[in-house]
Amino acid sequence: MSKVNKEASVPLLKGVTRRQFLQQTAALSVSASALGGLLLPGSVSADTALTPQRGGHLILAIDNASSSDRLDPAYYFEQYMYHIGRQLFNTLTELNDDGSLAPGLAESWDTTDATQWVFTLRQGVTFHNGKTLTADDVVYSLNHHRAEDSPSAVKGYMEQVSEITALSSNEVQITLTAPNMDLPFLLGEVNFAITPADADFDQGIGTGPFVLERFEPGVRTLVKRNENYWKSDRAFVDSVETRAFNDSSARVAALISGSVHFVNRVTPSIVSRLESASSVRINRNVGNFQVTFPGLADRAPFDNVDVRQAMKFALDREQLLNLLVQGYGQVGNDSPLFPSNPYFTNDLPSHAFDPDKALYHWRKAGLDRAIRLSAADGATFEGAVSAAELYQQSAKRAGIPLEVNRVPADGYWSEVWRQHEFCASGWSSRPTADTYLSMVNISNAPWNEARWANEQLDQLIIAARGEQDEAQRRQMYHDIQLLYQQEGSTVAPLYMDSISANRANVHGYIDVPGEVATRSVEKMWLAS
Repeated sequence: MSKVNKEASVPLLKGVTRRQFLQQTAALSVSASALGGLLLPGSVSADTALTPQRGGHLILAIDNASSSDRLDPAYYFEQYMYHIGRQLFNTLTELNDDGSLAPGLAESWDTTDATQWVFTLRQGVTFHNGKTLTADDVVYSLNHHRAEDSPSAVKGYMEQVSEITALSSNEVQITLTAPNMDLPFLLGEVNFAITPADADFDQGIGTGPFVLERFEPGVRTLVKRNENYWKSDRAFVDSVETRAFNDSSARVAALISGSVHFVNRVTPSIVSRLESASSVRINRNVGNFQVTFPGLADRAPFDNVDVRQAMKFALDREQLLNLLVQGYGQVGNDSPLFPSNPYFTNDLPSHAFDPDKALYHWRKAGLDRAIRLSAADGATFEGAVSAAELYQQSAKRAGIPLEVNRVPADGYWSEVWRQHEFCASGWSSRPTADTYLSMVNISNAPWNEARWANEQLDQLIIAARGEQDEAQRRQMYHDIQLLYQQEGSTVAPLYMDSISANRANVHGYIDVPGEVATRSVEKMWLAS
């Protein structure tokens, strides 16, 4: 019997997943004098010694906003709406500041075999419209992603669910087709937000720290404090305004001018310029974004394993680390997991830049044409085109013809990603290994960006998520990484740091390991 109660939290199985497209490396035209001298602080944990103040209007500048954005969490694909979702909604579980699992709207959960789970809901929680939370609301909200025609970003996760039922007014039973030890972690994803039964998710009615006042897609969102929030020690500011700032230079300029309090995705090139002033604090989430170059495995030339190996040895990863992110990251070795994941292995064969091995595999493949690598700045990560050009240079040194196809950011995810033979992409850290693997790497995953189908990999992923023997589970994740690295068609050469910044009078922000979008807005407060 596995049980978690409202007083306890369980250790994190940190892993990997969904994209939060870290915009890095575009040089900002801000002079040192214009910055007024900004300072890289020590640990954000210094805030814990301060007593939070209530009141004030908090302004965020967040990227990846679109005029087509919706409040319905089935349509959350990018950073901007992840932030809005955390402001309005809660999930059954959530993460503590250290990334460990904690109760959310569910105060406890039980299972005997990791196939049938029972979640007991917190009592006395009310929605923004005054309705009391019940099991029917949870059943309705989770089933929202299971409809056959659902376009939900997390529909793939729900394929393992066979039934969701209300056992009582405050108990929900979720039955899976196979064991999954990580289900409680999964249900903390922002997409699994809870709204009242039969409500339209686009109305934004949640149980979260803030209540919707105005939603202008692609422009801004305004919310006010939820006076009935079930967490009495959260939601300190009176209101939050989240402005759409897709341009990295504009975001930092707005922060420096004092017109916004917090910005996401500060490019590494500007960090050193921010180190000497007292008006801004910088937050660094080490290595939480993975750069990937998926090659489509279901067609030539990436249906050939030697082409895949050639392209892995043809990239100078150290050069990419130094020139693209200026050291704010670490070299990757084509593992699908992050170094922060407890199942990450360091004993994979090295895929360091090796011109001789690259040329050997290239000649063995017998390919007589250049490979085209498509990239766009502002779609995947800032500097994606520069990364592609660095790739081209090192491949040339290995005698491999690689062409860079610079494409517009607009329409990248519908017209380039999973469509072009080779492209730039990237993923953010998630709380468990399975969260990422099941979304991106299993054959029928909705975001299988390389279209690589491997029956052995599928079997390992499904078996690992349900394995209760820790030693066997660890070996399975080791085997998954080795198989992915040796046979997969994705080059994964770099982990980037996620860098954000806020005004010095903003307190309470913290980067939570494995969290796609920060829940810190409910903890942030303004010093007078």
